[in-house]
Amino acid sequence: MLDWTDRHCRHLHRLLSRHALLYTEMVVADAVIHGPRERLLGFHPAEHPVALQLGGSDPAKLVEAVRIAADFGYDEINLNVGCPSDRVQSGTFGACLMREPETVAACVTAMKRVSPVPVTVKCRIGVDEQVPEEVLPDFLARMVGAGADAIWIHARKAWLQGLSPKENRDIPPLDYPLVHRMKRENPDVFLGINGGIQTVDEAVSHLAVMDGVMLGRACYHHAAILAEVDARVYGAEPRPVDWPAIRDAMMAYADGHMARGGKLNNVTRHMVGLFQSVPGARRFRQVLSTAATRPGAGPEVIAEAFEAVLPHLSGAAGAEGAEAAAAE
Repeated sequence: MLDWTDRHCRHLHRLLSRHALLYTEMVVADAVIHGPRERLLGFHPAEHPVALQLGGSDPAKLVEAVRIAADFGYDEINLNVGCPSDRVQSGTFGACLMREPETVAACVTAMKRVSPVPVTVKCRIGVDEQVPEEVLPDFLARMVGAGADAIWIHARKAWLQGLSPKENRDIPPLDYPLVHRMKRENPDVFLGINGGIQTVDEAVSHLAVMDGVMLGRACYHHAAILAEVDARVYGAEPRPVDWPAIRDAMMAYADGHMARGGKLNNVTRHMVGLFQSVPGARRFRQVLSTAATRPGAGPEVIAEAFEAVLPHLSGAAGAEGAEAAAAE
């Protein structure tokens, strides 16, 4: 979710779900050490619970990044070994590390020594020519041995040679049965599933087997799906979404962001996918995509966009289908 699940996106997603664990976009350990830390790691207290995704393959650098991140108060540190992005491969981290499980294990062990919060791993079932049925059990065993508190498994192999990151979203097919089998064979290890899950119905079905479900693009492109999570996954009392309150909260948030020198579009770009299959949704998207980028545009653009859909929502929980994870 590089460039997607930034603090502005997470602010919106937290308004929709009080309980879902939200994930940051992946931040490279070198950037944490040498870059603008507040911009890269800062978040609003209202985002809790929130997990930091780190990328890297050098245990010493990851240890320093974890120590720095500890001061920001994250609830979890996640080592991403699943992203197939070209940027990730060129830096020797992400999914290409599936070929180096001993390196990943060393990183996890080192991170665990200094982290005040759980250290987790997000992985693939394999990459390129690897046979998932052979490499995944070994990879999981190594992560457990290294002390990983949880492992999130993207149920699709990543082809790093010959396929673009976009093509990797659909090719090769997802293998949910393999991930389910890993959970049955590891009953005492927290294993979550990720990849291609589009609705809360699908998430709930996976939770019959898995300990957690991670939703990525589904929550970004159909953000209102998060409004169902608290009641259906966490057992909260069902309640209609107060869309006018969410509108007002996002306007206030955008106003504060702009007062600090930010741009309205930094906030509104994450709201474009909020409504699907709702009368007025096209107009909602059009306003946010065009008016928000005009010189002098302010938070009132958000109010204008909501005018197109509010008469048709009637307190409904939103359309069926923020990086959000639901865990038992």
